[in-house]
Amino acid sequence: MIQITLPDQSVRSFPQPVTVQEVAASIGAGLAKAAVAGKVNGHLVDTSHRIESDAALAIVTDRDPDGLEIIRHSTAHLLAYAAKSLFPDLQVTIGPVIDHGFYYDFSYKRPLTPEDLEAIEKKMSELAARDEPVVREVWDRDEAVALFKSMGEHYKAEIIESIPAGESITLYREGDFVDLCRGPHVPSTGKCKVFKLMKVAGAYWRGDHRNEMLQRVYGTAWAKKEDLQTYLTQLEEAEKRDHRKLGKQLDLFHLQDNAPGLVFWHPKGWAIWQEVEQYLRGVYRQAGYQEIKCPQILDRSLWERSGHWDHYKDNMFTTSSENRDYAVKPMNCPGHVQVFNSGLRSYRDLPLRYGEFGSCHRNESSGSLHGLLRVRGFTQDDGHIFCTEDQIQDEVYDFTQQLLAVYRDFGFQDVIYRLSTRPANRVGSDEVWDKAEAALREALDRSGVQWELLPGEGAFYGPKIEYSLKDSLGRIWQCGTIQVDFNMPARLGAEYVAEDNTRRQPVMLHRAVVGSLERFIGILIENHGGALPLWLAPQQVAVASITQAHTAYAAEVAQALKARGFRAEADLRNDKISYKIRELSVQKIPFVAVVGEQEMSGRTVSVRRRGSAESESVPLEAFIDLLEAQRSSRT
Repeated sequence: MIQITLPDQSVRSFPQPVTVQEVAASIGAGLAKAAVAGKVNGHLVDTSHRIESDAALAIVTDRDPDGLEIIRHSTAHLLAYAAKSLFPDLQVTIGPVIDHGFYYDFSYKRPLTPEDLEAIEKKMSELAARDEPVVREVWDRDEAVALFKSMGEHYKAEIIESIPAGESITLYREGDFVDLCRGPHVPSTGKCKVFKLMKVAGAYWRGDHRNEMLQRVYGTAWAKKEDLQTYLTQLEEAEKRDHRKLGKQLDLFHLQDNAPGLVFWHPKGWAIWQEVEQYLRGVYRQAGYQEIKCPQILDRSLWERSGHWDHYKDNMFTTSSENRDYAVKPMNCPGHVQVFNSGLRSYRDLPLRYGEFGSCHRNESSGSLHGLLRVRGFTQDDGHIFCTEDQIQDEVYDFTQQLLAVYRDFGFQDVIYRLSTRPANRVGSDEVWDKAEAALREALDRSGVQWELLPGEGAFYGPKIEYSLKDSLGRIWQCGTIQVDFNMPARLGAEYVAEDNTRRQPVMLHRAVVGSLERFIGILIENHGGALPLWLAPQQVAVASITQAHTAYAAEVAQALKARGFRAEADLRNDKISYKIRELSVQKIPFVAVVGEQEMSGRTVSVRRRGSAESESVPLEAFIDLLEAQRSSRT
């Protein structure tokens, strides 16, 4: 008898090997119909998978995250099936799952058009309606190569040839279409009914610019039509909030080809930048950080000693002078160690906290650049804490509390915690990594938060906690981080005098609250749709005169606001007040103060809040008090 243990710990017995689908059917017809895959002893498998011995089994449906991912992967195959049906001489390459959907790369003799996408999408619906079985097949590697070459699918043949000889290959067949894949996949095409093709973009074969440019078709897939519609509505809203469009509309910044991945900040955008930076500078002071500034360019030998040259050199800008090689810093940590090493340190000095608004440059590929969110030159709110092993947990805990308070001030309430552990490509012994990972685990548990594990995602020198924000559209942005590093201090010779007068190496904690200021400001713009809260708004108040007779009072009001530290401007144009208000509202200014004869004689202002058509007459001093209260509370 084969014993199958279900998630509720109930056990079902079967006299012979049984498939996942058969187990689902034994539980109920509804579950059998809903089954997308199975999870046998923690491993995802097709519903056709035969269970040969006692096992733990969970039936995966479209309600499960794993089930939705399988549907998306299978829909990518459905896309390739439909494209090949319509364009037989098109070649298929790879089609993975991505956030919210999938893509498939194709090689074709001409560019695919929007009309082609419509035709492919229609064909996909037809194939889904047929509900054809999706069948897993195991092939010999060389026979699979021969099969795909005979079909003219040279890219697939190349992929299979890169797999070691002797290994078996899994193919999936639906109708007359067959594709290489590890799986698992849905049992039939009818499970892939809710989808939409989004766009076509270029992508190099195997991500190498020396190879052919392929055509990448992006799509999204969901379990229910309502989920798809919600996602499309969210995309529509995200399009309106695109920080690049708002940056132009609100005159905040621009980018141009003369400086790819580098930002030209306009006065209004720089006002936001300064508010963010000065706020964070205050956080530094409150948390006991000493602000420092390190050089932009450092000798290659230092990057070799730190380990960055071996692990990061392809992303570094380099230069030479007088027979010496240099690199423009992609990060600030080696420089901070030099400051630590500049004097004799005692255990009494620890923890020693350094902070820097460090300007960094990374040689990102041009195809990955995206407004403020992915740039080549950025400023990081970077900090490094030099401490003892016994101090790690307290420092990580205190940093987490500090970071949460910062995020709340910027309008973010939901924070996701992830612990990234040792990658394959790393420096340092397993013993050191064990200590570092244990310290972060204990600090997270002490904070009382729920967290998830990301195995293998740590930095090459140490594990890290990643803090991600959820914005007003439900999108997730990874911003803050703290990393435990036992390795770089040793590599760069950092020492302190311990209580017993021996020399010991400090632990180095790398931390950032918001990360790149450019990226964080882009996130802020999109989160608030450009309508930034008063304390962050580049222009906080516009004072608009009704007629030319009121310009002097409007200028006086604006000057009174500026004297109290507000970013205020007077709109003294000889235009109708309705036109002025309409135009100022487009600039998303938090308050418009209208002044006319009545306001001038009574020393008041007629206040209109952003997003409201109503106005309220308020004494000037009371208005300033209102602004000060809102600014200080950061609401």
